Amino acid sequence: MPALICGSFAYDTIMVFHDRFKNHILPDKVHILNVAFHVPDMRREFGGCAANIAYNLKLLGGEPLPMGTVGTDFRPYAEWLEKQGIALKHVTVVEGTYTAQAFITTDLDDNQIIAFHPGAMDHAHRNKVEDAQGITLGIVSPDGRTGMIEHATQFAEAGIPFIFDPGQGLPLFGGEELVDFIDKANYVCVNDYESQLICDRTGLSPHEIAERVEALIVTRGGKGSEIYLSSKRIDIPVAQAREVIDPTGCGDAYRGGLLYGLMNGLDWEVTGRIAALMGALKIEHHGTQNHRFSRDEFAERYRESFGHALGW
Repeated sequence: MPALICGSFAYDTIMVFHDRFKNHILPDKVHILNVAFHVPDMRREFGGCAANIAYNLKLLGGEPLPMGTVGTDFRPYAEWLEKQGIALKHVTVVEGTYTAQAFITTDLDDNQIIAFHPGAMDHAHRNKVEDAQGITLGIVSPDGRTGMIEHATQFAEAGIPFIFDPGQGLPLFGGEELVDFIDKANYVCVNDYESQLICDRTGLSPHEIAERVEALIVTRGGKGSEIYLSSKRIDIPVAQAREVIDPTGCGDAYRGGLLYGLMNGLDWEVTGRIAALMGALKIEHHGTQNHRFSRDEFAERYRESFGHALGW
């Protein structure tokens, strides 16, 4: 049965400035800032949380059903996703808009200047969870504010278990709204920074959040991840990457692994390790949808990372 993945689709335009911003921005002149950076290296990647999660779940053999809103420039992206075997019947084109886009300029110190245009993403609430049939699991990932609120409510009213994954959408919500999301969700997944922010805004500790859901999952980058259940905490070790190329999208890859484990009834120790390995495989490649592997290759990397066979 498919997993409904509510969230964003985006184009990421990534540019590299072969110098350092600090050499060209005068601290005492920032009030009249007017600078241009020559960026000889540029690439355009497919991104957005819903599409990234769907791509990773599909790699594992799961059945993703992404739901989101896109602009009239979406055709090249649609062709790519269709080639990956990902169904787009719940992706809505909003006339007169662009697909969400991020323009990222990075300097030699890995500092970044980012401009983000939400475009069609702000119309996410046009899609309804009830429009999708045969759904047994869902996720509410970063999207338009109203869309996130309405999709969480729709999942809860339909009795469909779902993951609340606020991500970069977290600053859009106050403490009471976040508590409402938590109480509607079955699972909450955040990184360590987001975990601290959500605790600060709600006044709840990680253990208190875990008591309100089936599991709270907190990723900690190179330190692994933690899965808080009502009765205990499970520490998931980091999976070793062969090289670190680009961390962008590792969180979405991890969430693809979570969905796969939940859809297949795997225990949390195995689910967490599959998710961790997905992040490691992603970090070895530029972009968010350029990694791939066979089922046998994944099983071998799992054995290398964790010292035992996957047994799926």
